[in-house]
Amino acid sequence: MDLKPANQTDLFGLHRYLDELIDLYNKKKLPNKILLSGQKGIGKSTLAYHLINYVLSQSEDFSYDINSYKINKENKDYKLIQNGSNPNFNPIDVLPEKKTIDIDQIRNLIKKINKSSFNNKPRFVLIDNIEYLNINSVNALLKNLEEPNNNIFFILISTQKKIFPTLKSRCLQFKISLNNLESFNVLNKILENNVYEYINKDLINYYFTPGNIYKLIKFSISSDINLKKISLKDFLKIMIQKNFYKDNQLIKYIIYEYFEFFLTYKFSLKNFRYHKYFTNKMNYIKKFNLDEETFFIEFENTLLNG
Repeated sequence: MDLKPANQTDLFGLHRYLDELIDLYNKKKLPNKILLSGQKGIGKSTLAYHLINYVLSQSEDFSYDINSYKINKENKDYKLIQNGSNPNFNPIDVLPEKKTIDIDQIRNLIKKINKSSFNNKPRFVLIDNIEYLNINSVNALLKNLEEPNNNIFFILISTQKKIFPTLKSRCLQFKISLNNLESFNVLNKILENNVYEYINKDLINYYFTPGNIYKLIKFSISSDINLKKISLKDFLKIMIQKNFYKDNQLIKYIIYEYFEFFLTYKFSLKNFRYHKYFTNKMNYIKKFNLDEETFFIEFENTLLNG
C-alpha cells in the first residue's frame, strides 16, 4: 500500500477526530486556522485530506462516505487533487531538494489564494511539516493567517517539534494521538495482516506510529532484512555498518528512535553510566544537525559489540 496521504481513501483509527471536525464545519464553527499536531506517521495529513474531501465533495457525485470514513475514488475533487489541479486546494511541503519551506513557496501560495475563486466552494491551504518554515516564510504567511480571505481554511501539520510561537498562537490546535492498541489495529488494517508476521517483538517500540512501522517493514523487505529473525542489537549494527542512514532520512529517524529505545528499555543497568553520555551526545547531534557517523560507530563499539 502507498501511504502517501493524498492517496489514502480509507481513514484508520482517527474517526473521532474527523467526526469532531465535521461537526464543527456543519455548525459553521470550524476555525479557519487549524493546527494538527502529533507524532510523525500517525495520520495527521490523511485526516486533513479526508476533512477536505468531505467539505469539497458535498454537492458532488460520489461524495465522501462518512459511514465508512472513505473517499470515493470516482469523486471529481479527489481526482483533481490527485493530478494537482484542484482550484480549491493548495498544498505546501518541503521540496525534495530543499531543507526548508522557503519564502517563494509562500509568496506563490499568497498569489493563488488572493485570486478570485472559480466557484463558491471553500478553499483549503494544507501546509505539512510546518516546523520547516523558516523565519522569512513565517513572516510572509502571518498576515494571511491573521486576515484570511473569506471561505479560506488553513490546516497546518506539525510533528510536535518546536515551531514559531507567532504561528502557533494564531491557530486552534488539535492534538492527534493513538494508544498502543489503536496503533496496532491501524497497522494490521494497513498491512491486511498481523504485524507480528513481519517483525519480532524485540523490535517493537511502542512509541512508533503505524506509519513508521509500516515504512520500516517496507524498507526491510527492499533491503533483504528479516525483521522476524533479527534482534534489536543486530538490527542497529546492520543499519550502522551498511550506512543506511546516510541516504534515507526516515531510516536515520528510526535509528535514533531505536537508540533511545535501546538505552531506555533494553540496556543493562550495570552499564547505566553510558545512558546519560550517549543520550546527551545524541540530542546534541540532532539539535545542531551534526555529522552522526562517528557517534554511530562509537555507539556500536561501546554498546552493541559487547
